[in-house]
Amino acid sequence: MYSTIVVPLDMSERAEKILPHVEALCGIKLGKVVLVHVIESNACIPPPVVPAAGAAVMPPQVFADQIEELRTSAEEYLSKIRSILKTKDIESEIVIETGPAAERIVHVAEERDADLIAIASHGRTGLSRVFFGSVAAAVLHRSEMPLLLIRSRDDHGTDESSP
Repeated sequence: MYSTIVVPLDMSERAEKILPHVEALCGIKLGKVVLVHVIESNACIPPPVVPAAGAAVMPPQVFADQIEELRTSAEEYLSKIRSILKTKDIESEIVIETGPAAERIVHVAEERDADLIAIASHGRTGLSRVFFGSVAAAVLHRSEMPLLLIRSRDDHGTDESSP
């Protein structure tokens, strides 16, 4: 039923809660999993600042170096997940993108002609969701393909937003 499943991961254990569901889907019919990590470009690039007279300005290379460090870290992380999937005979590939998360996830899914995007929601509600947004909600609104969305929970079975 699903030949290509895009799985966005943000390097958190909560995001990984989607993996057993994806593994189960791949067990029904062998499919390919595309592990996606998005480095949001605004995470590294500070807002423009006009330096005071005589103040040192950070060279653009510093920010490029930060993005490269994040890329290397993401690649190591996704490689570990890929190795786990391989032991379960699940074919996968790694994609690391830079930019707005939801936009890049949908782009990868469309580019790979995916049948499904499988994502774990961190369960933010209220002001947290207003200020930080919801990647899962944005993907839902931007994509026309099916979306498997689970709400990740901590070890005590409560939502991240619960006290």
